[in-house]
Amino acid sequence: MKNAFLYLLFIFSTIQAQNSKIAATKINFIPNQSKNYIEQDSYGYNYFIDKEVLYKIKDREKWEYKNVSLGNLTTIDLKNPLKIVLFYQDFNAIILLDNQLSETQRILFFQSETPINVKATGIAAQNQLWIYNNLNQQIGLYNYLNNTYRTISTPFPDTMQYYQTDFNHFYWIDDNNEAFMCNLFGKITTLFKIPENDWITFIDEREIIYSKDHLICILDNNRNKKYEIEIVEKSFEKCSYKDQILSIFTKEGITNYKIIIP
Repeated sequence: MKNAFLYLLFIFSTIQAQNSKIAATKINFIPNQSKNYIEQDSYGYNYFIDKEVLYKIKDREKWEYKNVSLGNLTTIDLKNPLKIVLFYQDFNAIILLDNQLSETQRILFFQSETPINVKATGIAAQNQLWIYNNLNQQIGLYNYLNNTYRTISTPFPDTMQYYQTDFNHFYWIDDNNEAFMCNLFGKITTLFKIPENDWITFIDEREIIYSKDHLICILDNNRNKKYEIEIVEKSFEKCSYKDQILSIFTKEGITNYKIIIP
């Protein structure tokens, strides 16, 4: 009886171990080129940067945008391909582009009546932009239709080492590797401790995907489960994740995988 119990325990443990891995399905491969690949949007267009010029390419379609007067491009937010957000931190400026990379709005915060020094930004719901104001270390929302700004959060107690936004939430990780989330009403929620990593992305408030020592894992904090994603590449330069698409960057090019989140 005891041997039978141990055998069943071994089988169960084996099944659990097997379930801790997620197979990734290869979608395509983009050969390496001189331009720095950013990501693919929800319409299948690929975005690249080359010498501070932003390119949008799909088959024979191609658009580009450049603005040398604002210096280096700090971040690009492609969550809404019809309203692309470019952030130029050196000049405290945000540029909004349409789907043909035509400039629709230029927001120069150094000219704002309210003192704002943008450290982090991203598109939010209801015609707004997330703004982390480095002057008061608080999160605010900027309405780009009527050019108004309002602070919504209390000051952060620690330095923000990483941030990420979606339409309804502003996520960040402090210097103690603690994760937090702020909603559109300014409510801050403490999430969980983040493991050591080389790269990380929030899937939502309970799950993250991250890499460490060339292994890519999904951590489900609610269920206390970790899943390793099985890919062909044994080493890579960087990776990115969006809408169940995992992109692996190597010297040869970019491989895009489809993964199913448990």
